Amino acid sequence: MDLISKIEALFLRRGGLCYSGERQEPVSALAHGLQCAQLAEWADADHHLVVAALLHDLGQLMDAAPGEALRDDHHELRALPLLATGFGPAVLEPIRLHVQAKRYLVSVDAHYAQDLTPASRHSLGLQGGPMSGEEKLLFMAQPFAREALQLRRWDDLAKHPGKRTPPLAYYLGMMQELLRAQRTSPRLAIA
Repeated sequence: MDLISKIEALFLRRGGLCYSGERQEPVSALAHGLQCAQLAEWADADHHLVVAALLHDLGQLMDAAPGEALRDDHHELRALPLLATGFGPAVLEPIRLHVQAKRYLVSVDAHYAQDLTPASRHSLGLQGGPMSGEEKLLFMAQPFAREALQLRRWDDLAKHPGKRTPPLAYYLGMMQELLRAQRTSPRLAIA
C-alpha cells in the first residue's frame, strides 16, 4: 500500500471520530483536517503547507481500534515516521511544531489563550503550558517555525460543524502531485 493509500485508510477508518470528554470539539477529526487545509489554501499557502494543515493531527488516528477514542499524547510526532516515507521537511516540520506553536502563541499574545476552545486549553496544560523566554527563542530559531505558527492559527479556526470543504480526494490528489514533483525534481550531486 502506498503512502497516499495509507493516509486515506486512516482517515476513512477513524476520521469520522470526534474528540470527547475534556477534549471535546464540535467537529470530527476529518472535518477538522479538511477545514484546516481549506483555510491554508484560501491563504494562498504553498501546497506543502496545505498538506501539512490537512495532516497535522493524523497521529490522533494511528495505533488504535476504529472506534477507540482520539487521544492527544504526542500526536504531533506519532505520524512523522509514516509521513517521512514520502514527504520532506516542508510538510513534516510544521506538523511537528504545531503544538509548540500553540505554547508559543499563548506566551506572546494575551488574547490568544482566551480564544482557544476549552478542549484546546485543556490540552495546552498537558502539553507544557506557555513557553518560557528561552523556549520562545529556541522555537523561533527553528526552520519552519513561522509556517507552524500559520498552521496553528488555521488549526484554531477549523472547528465549524457542517462547514463545506473540498472532499478528502481533492487533497489526496494534491499530495500525489507533491510526491510526483519530488520524485521528478533534479537533485544536486555533490562530488
